[in-house]
Amino acid sequence: MASQIIKVVRLRCFIRTGRIIREHRAKETFSLRSYATEGDKKIPKVYTRTGDKGFSSTFTGERRPKEDHIFEALGNTDELSAAIGLAREYCLDKGHTFTDQLDKIQCILLDVGSNIATPPSSARESHMKRAKFTAQPIADLENWIDKFTEELPPLTNFILPSGGKSCAALHLARTVCRRAERSVAPIVRSGEADPEVAKFLNRLSDYLFTLARYAAMKEGSEEKIYKKPE
Repeated sequence: MASQIIKVVRLRCFIRTGRIIREHRAKETFSLRSYATEGDKKIPKVYTRTGDKGFSSTFTGERRPKEDHIFEALGNTDELSAAIGLAREYCLDKGHTFTDQLDKIQCILLDVGSNIATPPSSARESHMKRAKFTAQPIADLENWIDKFTEELPPLTNFILPSGGKSCAALHLARTVCRRAERSVAPIVRSGEADPEVAKFLNRLSDYLFTLARYAAMKEGSEEKIYKKPE
């Protein structure tokens, strides 16, 4: 059952990623032929040279400087997915059974990025409908947090990122998540992203904290607690 869920999640993630890439490239002003390899006109190159002057496109086709707050938030979200991917590999090595949740979260982060990259100020109704972010992923995170918390001992001290590689990597992902949330907050306040996106990132950091503790417990690793230096 778990393997079937993972396959479905990965397929949805692959389809969603392909759709976003195709729609983004369709808005570029150059033809496919201009960046295809000489040997095979149907295979696009990774580079497009459209960002060489320090500008990039939103999902709506609007050109903005790369230091724009939208691209800052997109970069942080991308880094968060990479950090979760690294943590997932450590968790797989230890045989943890929750890695399908991390797969799903990485796919949802693509939806988060799609919403961030679709500012209403330049979006058509079709853009807004396609990039809409719902509250269901937030409910899923809360459900997972509650289930893991039921198995964990009460938290009575401040803990340090530790408890083995899986635990430490999940804590690192948590800190990247907090940064992503901070960069998304002003975008949401200005009305350029869905408020549910900020809520999701807020809850995701709680999830990663809880999951880090759960991974350490399952591995029998001791978490270091804070002790005031003498």
